[in-house]
Amino acid sequence: MNILILGGGGREHALAWAVMQNPKCDKLIVAPGNAGIAAIATCAKLDIEDGGAVAQFAEAEAIDMVIIGPEAPLAAGVADRLRDSGLLVFGPSQAAARLEASKSFTKEVCDAAHAPTAGYRHFTHLEEAKAHVRAEGAPIVVKADGLAAGKGVIIAETVAQAEAALDDMFGGEFGTAGAEVVIEEFMTGEEASFFVLVDGETVLPIGTAQDHKRIGDGDTGPNTGGMGAYSPAPVMTDDVTQKALEQIVRPTMVEMAKRGTPYQGVLYVGLMIEEGQPRLVEYNVRFGDPECQVLMMRLGAQALDLMHACADGRLDQAQVTWAEDHAMTVVLAANGYPGAYQKGTEILGLEAMASDSSHMVFHAGTKSEAGKLLANGGRVLNATARGASLQQARDRAYALVARVDWPDGVYRQDIGWRALNRD
Repeated sequence: MNILILGGGGREHALAWAVMQNPKCDKLIVAPGNAGIAAIATCAKLDIEDGGAVAQFAEAEAIDMVIIGPEAPLAAGVADRLRDSGLLVFGPSQAAARLEASKSFTKEVCDAAHAPTAGYRHFTHLEEAKAHVRAEGAPIVVKADGLAAGKGVIIAETVAQAEAALDDMFGGEFGTAGAEVVIEEFMTGEEASFFVLVDGETVLPIGTAQDHKRIGDGDTGPNTGGMGAYSPAPVMTDDVTQKALEQIVRPTMVEMAKRGTPYQGVLYVGLMIEEGQPRLVEYNVRFGDPECQVLMMRLGAQALDLMHACADGRLDQAQVTWAEDHAMTVVLAANGYPGAYQKGTEILGLEAMASDSSHMVFHAGTKSEAGKLLANGGRVLNATARGASLQQARDRAYALVARVDWPDGVYRQDIGWRALNRD
């Protein structure tokens, strides 16, 4: 198979790595890719939100299947344009991608499906939103309705913080994503990520993970796109997983089909679990980043078979084979992230590192220039490792971190603390 992956972050490096393990992959192109991806696949300059341009490129390169990594091309309808061209596509339609592209739409679907989630109100005017916050009090959650690169969610501990967040959102900090907001009740419990594949009819669970959103140790500081993750998530017991499937995921998929927008692709189900009962935090219509990194380390070559079956409508014939293992990834970010940070700083030490089925440094925001590896984003590297236990995976991941020579990089030192404390 000739395969095209759209995207250029750590998630796409992990997807490319897994795809390349499978002998069914004859040719792999990643657009735009990054310096790490370029070491294992061909990278191409391409506007990945232009469905016509992607379709033309795919035809010229005799592509058989396209895997869409980020949410933006999905929200732009790229999957629809590619399917119209006769390509196999791993990723939902533009209409189905509204499950991530619009928080208020998701809430409407959950209401119709009777899927348990946080209480909420939807607002299009600043003063009405502020009045609601003052009436409800804090803590409270303020969300930009549209896509905000994983940063449009503010957990406000005071009314003043919530009002400031509303000022920022309606003031344009997140562009059009913040023109409307959803304000939710603050849910307590333990958060986890649950990943399923859906081909329009069949729902196939493929794994669980836990992310670390806050920038600082002890879950302090502002939210980020994610500073590390591990898989599996101990809080996702068989009972909790079954409840999430039967009470949240399957009813939502039935409701989407009723609306004439059946879902096809990976569905990232963000959950809050309290006393064994899951409630939906949010849906994402793509693999999480950095959760994808730990899932791909554990799935390996079978990831391509599963994505192919999903794109081809054959999930009822597929099954996931899990080893009794664990994986962890630690994000190295540019100093200052998620605020202002410097690009172009040099990274050393990666050349001599192990790269195998148990040790990988996935590139998230890097570029190669004049023979040097340079930081080119906020989240830059993902030190990822597998182990027989979470402790072993953690030890291996942090050993990789220690070998990275990048004085301008920062990272959390407590990834996995919740699960390790549980043990």
